[in-house]
Amino acid sequence: MRGSGVLLPISSLPSKYGIGCFSKEAYEFVDKLEKAGQKYWQILPLGPTGYGDSPYQALSTFAGNPYFIDLDQLVEEGYLQEEELEAVQTVEDETQVDYGMVYTTRYALLEKAFLRFKEHVDEEFYKFEQENSYWLQDYAFYMAVKKAHNGVSCSEWEEDLRKHKLETVSRYEEQLSEEIFSYKFQQYMFLKQWKKLKEYANDKGIKIIGDIPFYVASDSADTFSQPYLFQYDENYQPVNVAGCPPDAFSEDGQLWGNPLYDWEYLKQTEYEWWINRIRHCFVLYDVVRLDHFRGFEEYYSIPAENDTAKQGVWKRGPGIEFFKTIKRALGDVSIIAEDLGFLNESVYQLVRESGFPGMKILQFAFDSREDSDYLPYNYHKNCVVYTGTHDNNTILGWYKEIGEEDHALLKDYLALEEEQLKDLHWHIIRLAMASVANYCIIPMQDYLGLGEEARINTPGTQGINWKWRMEKDAFTEELVKKIKRLTEVYGR
Repeated sequence: MRGSGVLLPISSLPSKYGIGCFSKEAYEFVDKLEKAGQKYWQILPLGPTGYGDSPYQALSTFAGNPYFIDLDQLVEEGYLQEEELEAVQTVEDETQVDYGMVYTTRYALLEKAFLRFKEHVDEEFYKFEQENSYWLQDYAFYMAVKKAHNGVSCSEWEEDLRKHKLETVSRYEEQLSEEIFSYKFQQYMFLKQWKKLKEYANDKGIKIIGDIPFYVASDSADTFSQPYLFQYDENYQPVNVAGCPPDAFSEDGQLWGNPLYDWEYLKQTEYEWWINRIRHCFVLYDVVRLDHFRGFEEYYSIPAENDTAKQGVWKRGPGIEFFKTIKRALGDVSIIAEDLGFLNESVYQLVRESGFPGMKILQFAFDSREDSDYLPYNYHKNCVVYTGTHDNNTILGWYKEIGEEDHALLKDYLALEEEQLKDLHWHIIRLAMASVANYCIIPMQDYLGLGEEARINTPGTQGINWKWRMEKDAFTEELVKKIKRLTEVYGR
């Protein structure tokens, strides 16, 4: 049951084309995980990103990110020509995703590939189209219409379109049929390549841990095609939106702006949309991490017209009945509960009743002001320990941020002398590996001993996130051997 793995987003892989993708470097990473004795590769959500590039604000909860399609495989299949890739191989900084360059070049190349593909459509495409009919047409239509509207939010489209008037929708379907087909092609290639990579990992004994955001983006195929799933008014505008209340870190709270679910309606449908969503996730992943788990117990509701989160109220979520319904529909599936943040007893109770392992973050453990559930002596086996997540700094970056009293607690807990702090990341990795937690996941940046320059995301900020990439030769054979030895020593 004990096992360990590495957290590394697909976008953070090395590659020739400005962003990590399903390229040979991904397969090489899997090879090294196997050599290092790892059982898990945890990634971030795979959805197509929009403004801000956050995988937690995807344009669809079902679709995949076309940026991750490996261009070299398209060359091998005859859909692209080698010389067509030359313009996108010049990357100034290989440690950062260049989203601007990727956005302006990737779709143009995929369009060229599509024009060749449509001349000889293979039977597998029609099978894919049929198997994914419950979301694919809606997504492709939404993306084609969004492009025709120069990318503006679907909330600003004409009323007849937002309200799905049959005549208007039919007109757009006819006018944009080629674009709709093109977006379906992108999804076909995405899923085909991802399944191939996932199968490769599974054959080597490595399971993929994927992430499912709790909320969907306000501008998404989901909200446009199925507005009745959300707390919308008769004009398909949100009545209440998501966020979190004021606390010591934010006097106004956080106004996320995501539409809230109409849980009463969803319950009447026996949570069909959610079941489809989670079932689809288990096509993509072997283990699913449910982000913002507390939202299933209670969620923070803010009137949509408000400028801050101050006036919000807590409301009841679907609770344990939701997970009982999921189990009846899907059986025993492997889920991790993201039970972080300020929680009350009812949320802890839901985690216990669900039976899902919760999360333990070692960066949260060394707070000298209070006792911490995150210190390893408080763990039970049914949990997942991390040194940090995508929302945390790296271990070395974090150490520079914390105060002297926390430094002292950390050094006393680990019995470290001052000169040993240069290897602090290894001491904390050992602490995680040695714990009783059944699962241990270490961000790749911590194995590499990188500082704050390698941070993936800083919550509450924009324009600086989701960019870090691992250098091509960083995952050395020496590092592989060191991770393998630790894994053996601690029975993982």
